[in-house]
Amino acid sequence: MSSSEKDVRLSVGDAELTVSPAHGCRISSLRIGGTELLRQGERYGCFPMVPWCGRMENGQFRNGGVLHRMPLTAPPHAIHGTGRDTAWRTARETGTEASFYYDLAEPWPYPGRVTQTFELAEDSLTLAFGIETYGDSFPAQAGWHPWFRRNLGGEDVRIDFDAAWQEERGEDHLPTGRRIPPLDGPWDDAFGMPDGVEVTLTWPEQLELTVKSRTEWVVVYDEQAEAVCVEPQSGPPNGLNTEPRYVTPIEPLEIATTWSWRTL
Repeated sequence: MSSSEKDVRLSVGDAELTVSPAHGCRISSLRIGGTELLRQGERYGCFPMVPWCGRMENGQFRNGGVLHRMPLTAPPHAIHGTGRDTAWRTARETGTEASFYYDLAEPWPYPGRVTQTFELAEDSLTLAFGIETYGDSFPAQAGWHPWFRRNLGGEDVRIDFDAAWQEERGEDHLPTGRRIPPLDGPWDDAFGMPDGVEVTLTWPEQLELTVKSRTEWVVVYDEQAEAVCVEPQSGPPNGLNTEPRYVTPIEPLEIATTWSWRTL
């Protein structure tokens, strides 16, 4: 492992963050007051979803008249992009901030660069993505897939949010295109928040953590016993096909999220 691929640790106050650039630039650990908030394991922590989020129908998308096929990583679909399976390079680290990047490559058909930054404060963590093209414009998405531990040693976490709509989910796990009033959980669903994402996780008598982003999309997944996921992202699942947002030579795709917390 080269020096650029070593884990990077940031700390301030009683907050400690570990990023693993060699393992998809995922957050492998977030500890507050010595308590680990993220489910541990090589598939977990918090991984980047880039250059697309969630499931891509049949692993296919179009850019104009050109059809592209991605590996079927969640058959019959492709899921969560390629960034989580890529070794990233460390660009900068200061003890409380760090930035990383990788260059888009096969199987993604367009050249470009993805940058991810982390900024840790005593009571918050801000994550940001940038996707830029080295040539042609292309559709892309970016987002984060954290696995928050359901239980930190007390009562199970409570998830609170107020969405404008829920994307109706078909039997193929893809949005049907219909927007419906938000349903009660359990969820593996995309929600729309046109005024910005805001979801609060409360571990009673322990910790409250709020996920915010200026983007309007979030996927909430709580069908697993060990963890819950709150995933701010720049578009809905299968969005490269249904609501494409293009990265152009003069307009990169930029998205950020801030997690803020307080002890209870």
